[in-house]
Amino acid sequence: MTQNLAPFSFLNGDLNPAQNTEREDLNPSNVQEGGLNNELEGGLTNVHEEESYHWKDENEERESLVSGSQFAHNDEPLLSDPPETVRTTSYERRMKRKLRFFFMNPIEKWQAKQRFPYKFLVQVFKIIFVTIQLCLFAHNRYYHVNYTWDNRISFSHLFLRGWSDEREVNAYPPNLGPLALYKKDDFFDTIDYAVIGYASLSDAVGPYSYTNEDNSMDPPQLCLYNYKEGIIFGFNESYVFNSDIIQDCKDLVIPQTEAKTFSSRKFFQSQNITVTFSALVKATLKFAIKTVNFKAAGPITPPDCYKFYIQILFDNDDMDGQMVLSLDAEPIRLICKGDVEYINDNRLAYILRSILNIVVILICLTSCALCSRAIWKAQLLKWETIDFFRFAYGRELSLEGRFEFWNLWYIMIIVNDILLILGSAMKEEIERKQFIGDQWNTCSLLLGTGTLLVWFAVLRYLGFFKTYNFRSLASTSECLFALINGDDMYATFSMMAFKSPMLWWFSRIYLYSFISLYIYVVLSLFISVIMDSYETIKLYYEKGFPKTDLQLFIAECQEEPSSGVFRNLGDAPSRSLLREVLDRLHCCHL
Repeated sequence: MTQNLAPFSFLNGDLNPAQNTEREDLNPSNVQEGGLNNELEGGLTNVHEEESYHWKDENEERESLVSGSQFAHNDEPLLSDPPETVRTTSYERRMKRKLRFFFMNPIEKWQAKQRFPYKFLVQVFKIIFVTIQLCLFAHNRYYHVNYTWDNRISFSHLFLRGWSDEREVNAYPPNLGPLALYKKDDFFDTIDYAVIGYASLSDAVGPYSYTNEDNSMDPPQLCLYNYKEGIIFGFNESYVFNSDIIQDCKDLVIPQTEAKTFSSRKFFQSQNITVTFSALVKATLKFAIKTVNFKAAGPITPPDCYKFYIQILFDNDDMDGQMVLSLDAEPIRLICKGDVEYINDNRLAYILRSILNIVVILICLTSCALCSRAIWKAQLLKWETIDFFRFAYGRELSLEGRFEFWNLWYIMIIVNDILLILGSAMKEEIERKQFIGDQWNTCSLLLGTGTLLVWFAVLRYLGFFKTYNFRSLASTSECLFALINGDDMYATFSMMAFKSPMLWWFSRIYLYSFISLYIYVVLSLFISVIMDSYETIKLYYEKGFPKTDLQLFIAECQEEPSSGVFRNLGDAPSRSLLREVLDRLHCCHL
């Protein structure tokens, strides 16, 4: 019986197809599934042990593989029973090793090729420098936020009538109601209290000054927001109403000698202003104050200079007889004109911060380039694997197998690199110029999210513990139940101002997601202990998950990473990268 084995030329003379066309022992009935018989395998011993017999380069093997597939595709082949002639080629073994090497972790790749995992080293350096950068930024940001909050409390005592110490404690549920006005006289008295407090700024303990260069008082600005028409006749259930809102702003120009005896009633009378409370939507009183923060000064940091834009809001939007009173202080960091000798001695701070920002940007650019290059090389290998499966097995690589070449860890690293580059650039601009709170908040989001994703990327190197590590039943139960009962989040949300909607929503979404997922993890831990679901998960990891056709193909490569067979993968000549791209564009099967 004649058996055609496809036009492959073997170096071993006994295995030349021209000399073995009449041998009955090469009948497919004598060939075991997954390879040739023992005699044929024995003839290939020298080829399998070492790649020293380069009887074909990789490109010629691809061409012979394509031509050989013409004799092996009468029926639809299965992955478990491919054409025997194809499975014995050196190119097939090389393909398996390529794929096996591609899906190794960094430690296995180092064992396989004895090359230092420089991409892993870049990630290690990145996580170190990014964490240092975030800690320093958070340290400075903490002082900034804490200083702003403390000054807001001081301004509330100085300019808000009726403010008390009990309102400084954040508790849930709150033990005090909102600070509000209920009488018309309270409205005028509150304006008088704020203006007199602003005029008496020199009496404050804090180092506050006016914004003018000569430290003269700028006139506060009072704005009234009224409905165009808003008259209510409650006795006969009638009204006159026009919903258009009119803004009327006046500068409270007050002589310095009369500032401490200011009366808003007299001012309104002199300006012919009538306050109609039935049409008053809200009123604002605005002024600005400068100050210097010496506490921020350290061995490598100079003092900070700030300008606070203070706004007192009289909110009557609900028209429910309760005018809610609040104070907001928006800080702007200024360039200080302090002691020249001190500033010169502390230029080290600016230099070190700039160096750190530049190093982080360079490392992130390197990491992004390496991960992008790895993704592109993975796509080239995917195209080569698709061609191999198409010509060797007469079938297309499955979608699951193609998706294996998209490393989501690399994509996540690229995303966090972009976030960190933008955040570091914004941080550098913040440290060079004067920025208001929104830029600080945006930079915080970029650096925080980027660093979080960097640490998430470390999870790829971690695995499950085979046993539970509980200190004791009592301490474990207390800890788990304390984690589930996250009542402190209410107090956390009550402290957060809605001044920055972006930061407010991001914080709520982040906390809700984190606490929810954490609660689910803790509850799942209880369930796994009770219902023994952990054993089921461990069984999957012991015996493996269902494998795709690509994973089954790679599993046939049994060589260990330290065997040395992977070191010569790049020795065989292959098509150039330009030719690969041109072939892709010409054939259009991405």
